[in-house]
Amino acid sequence: MTGSRMHQLPTRAFGAEPPIPGIPALAEWVEKRRGTGGDLTSYLLSQSLDPQREAGITLPCAGGKFYKARVMECLVGLDQGAAVAEIGLSPDPVVADAFEIAGMVRQVSVSMPAPHLLGIDDRYYHDGEEWAGALHGAYRTLMRAMRDAGCGGHVLICDRIDEAETAALSRKKVYFFHPSPKKEDLRVLLEHQRQVAVRNQDIASTLSLMDEYDITGIIIMDPDGPAIRSALEGLDPEKVFAGGYCTGQCPAYWKALVESAGYRS
Repeated sequence: MTGSRMHQLPTRAFGAEPPIPGIPALAEWVEKRRGTGGDLTSYLLSQSLDPQREAGITLPCAGGKFYKARVMECLVGLDQGAAVAEIGLSPDPVVADAFEIAGMVRQVSVSMPAPHLLGIDDRYYHDGEEWAGALHGAYRTLMRAMRDAGCGGHVLICDRIDEAETAALSRKKVYFFHPSPKKEDLRVLLEHQRQVAVRNQDIASTLSLMDEYDITGIIIMDPDGPAIRSALEGLDPEKVFAGGYCTGQCPAYWKALVESAGYRS
């Protein structure tokens, strides 16, 4: 196209699910960290972040669903995945993680499963609202402790949008992420956050909500050219992002995401 210019959307990560390493790879990693310590979750945390840094992701995010193990480690009052006493929190493990990744990337976000994905069975409260309040309170304390340690914010991964959960945990630096939200999910999210992540095929229906909600940004997951053009018809370029959540070969995935974020005008 004569006279067209190449532009680049900023890229935003929502976490990753690195493969579980074999014993040799994990042993090599532990050897490199002699004197530092660490466990499998620490390994996966670094593996989720390193490829993003190498690819030049604008807004990187460590963690993913695998971070459930660390959250469960911090919760007090559980026995074999069930609440058997009043829920409490021992945040030292996540604080240590936050210090470490903040030393790698300033103000990096951390992705972890939303409370409903923990799959904890309530055998103590026997009251839905009281149980939810206790778990949500523990999450708020956990995330605040991580932010105090240098974490820039949190992504809460969902497989459904729970209105009570979203209302309880939404904050300026907390982002609810559903990989494939329906329009009714977007409505709930937009009651509490001004940016939403959507698939290529959902751009038009998302833009149709602009008369009802103050949408300040759309993150297009794994964008293609038509989706970018469609988003830019309704929003200024600084309000459109290319989003990614890696569940495969992450070094190649993040590099491809950066490439896909380029567009001509």
